[in-house]
Amino acid sequence: MSVIKITSDNFDEVILSAAKPVLLDFWASWCGPCKMLSPIVEEISEENEDIIVGSVNVDEEADLAMQFGIRSIPTLIVFKDGQVANQGIGFMPKQSVLSLIK
Repeated sequence: MSVIKITSDNFDEVILSAAKPVLLDFWASWCGPCKMLSPIVEEISEENEDIIVGSVNVDEEADLAMQFGIRSIPTLIVFKDGQVANQGIGFMPKQSVLSLIK
């Protein structure tokens, strides 16, 4: 499964009503650590059918970034049953990202 682009329009449908855990990546195109993390996030989405992976461009979706108090990027937020279950800030290796989800 590929990474889903999350916007204010599809957030409730994709994230809050998801039956599986969701990994949400808040990023920006000008952010170096975001560019380093992006392939890891894509790899996780392709290797794990049991989770949904989404990405939020903070420049395009400032309201969502503000809603979740995003002050640094990249920020990863894990949702379970529509609630924030965990989060991580900054670049992290694949194993650390996976440990946020478990």
